[in-house]
Parts: sequence; structure tokens; C-alpha cells
Amino acid sequence: MRDARREGSPYPKADLSLRALARLADFTLALVLAQTSPQVGPLLAALYLLVADGLLSGQSIGKKIFGVRTVVVPRRAPAGYRESMLRNAPFALVAIFYAVPLLWPVLFVAGVPIVAFEAYMIYTDRLGVRIGDIFADTQVVDGKVLAKGEAVAPDLGATPAPPGPSASATRGGAARSAA
Repeated sequence: MRDARREGSPYPKADLSLRALARLADFTLALVLAQTSPQVGPLLAALYLLVADGLLSGQSIGKKIFGVRTVVVPRRAPAGYRESMLRNAPFALVAIFYAVPLLWPVLFVAGVPIVAFEAYMIYTDRLGVRIGDIFADTQVVDGKVLAKGEAVAPDLGATPAPPGPSASATRGGAARSAA
């Protein structure tokens, strides 16, 4: 196996079957969106594919269902909209090829090889990193890995909670005498 990311990653490779099922669910949702309206449906599908990984703290709807998450490796934080757009641009492009009947030959000449190469990268890379992950500096990881190790940092823009009384102070006599 090879390693597409030079510096490595603290996360193990996500389960490939869960990733495949999550992507299939996202493509199915995008196809449903594309079929809703001939005028705007394909654009909605491409937009969903672009921003999907930024919707639910690094999880598209498919990733949420199947328990995987996209993480920005250097920050150890869930992927946002920027990272989602960077890593999913090839898939949104394929959706646009699908949306315009005149571009269907391009779908088969360029779109199918793009998706196939991305799948090949996921399968052969030691961490499951594909070209989109290299652009966005992300990795897809199992959600359980994050729950056990608490490896994902909270959102950097969030305001921290004010410090409260410690558990020992509220149980001991110091808390009662101060009251």
C-alpha cells in the first residue's frame, strides 16, 4: 500500500464498505434532487454533492447514516463547507455532466474515469485518501474512532463554556461554607 499524505495521519483508515454505502446514499439523494425539477434539480444535486460533507460536522447525510466522518487532519476538526467543496468538486462536475444531455459523452469519457480513479485511490492508499482529500487535507474516518478517543477538536469559532464549580468543590465542605 502507498501513502498519499506525506506527513501521515493520526487516524486509521475508515471501513471501505461504510464509505461506499455512504457515497451511494449521497449519490442517490443527489439523483433524487436532480429528478425533482428539470430546470433546477441538477444544480441542486451538484450543490448538495459539493457541500454535503460540511452539513453535519463533517458528515453528509450518507456519512451520518453509516457512521463515518470527514476530518481536516492538521486541525483534527470536522470538515466544513470549504473542505467539502474542495474534496467533492470532481463529483459535482460529474453531476453537471449528467445534468446536460449534450455533455453525456463527456460523462462517460471523463466522469466515469474520475470516479473510478477516486475509488482506486481510496482502495490502494494506506489511509483511504483520494485526490479530493489531498486538495482539502482531509480524511474520512470511522465515527466510532472519534467517539472513543475524542480526537476531533471542537469548532474553533465556538465560544467555550464558562468554567463551573468542580465536582470536588461542590461535594466538599468548602462549597457548603461559602453558601
